Amino acid sequence: MTRKRVAILISGRGSNMAALIEAAKAADYPAEIALVISNRPDAAGLARAQAEKIPTAVVDHKIYGKDREAFERALQDELEAHRIELVCLAGFMRLLSPWLVERWRGRMINIHPALLPAFKGLDTHRRALAAGANVHGATVHLVAPDVDSGPILLQEAVPIVAGETEETLAARVLEVEHRIYPQALKLLALGRVAADGSANKK
Repeated sequence: MTRKRVAILISGRGSNMAALIEAAKAADYPAEIALVISNRPDAAGLARAQAEKIPTAVVDHKIYGKDREAFERALQDELEAHRIELVCLAGFMRLLSPWLVERWRGRMINIHPALLPAFKGLDTHRRALAAGANVHGATVHLVAPDVDSGPILLQEAVPIVAGETEETLAARVLEVEHRIYPQALKLLALGRVAADGSANKK
């Protein structure tokens, strides 16, 4: 089996990155984590990746100021240099332009802590509780130019219980994220997902 070469983009501790790394250790997993890139030199996830002997790179967005194109071209250069085939966003806190997203259409996925299309954007747990929702969850989706709007690959719901706090809800949703993100990457690496998010009939 030829394993797909995957890059994970992070900005912080990279807990979803760690879940993907663990999944990829299985001999029958169809993807290998070939690169971890952070836009922050101090991201804690870089040390975790290095401890796992995974190549890392830093593309510091601050160096590029407001020149988002230059930042993204530097990202693309790293991805090409490491012969990356698939990209996973794991807490990567930079909005990507259509220029980069289109180059990775159908090959870039993201994990979002909500049941999309509900609660796009930030502070999802707080907003779900404030809205009186009785269910929350996590979604893995293909990345599209509009934020949190790409075709959905996998979702799993988490019931909101009496006395729920933002912290308890976040912890339970994170457990789901760690479970479904490796599953979604596996489907993508096996070619079972079409560019529009539908099941690939090949």
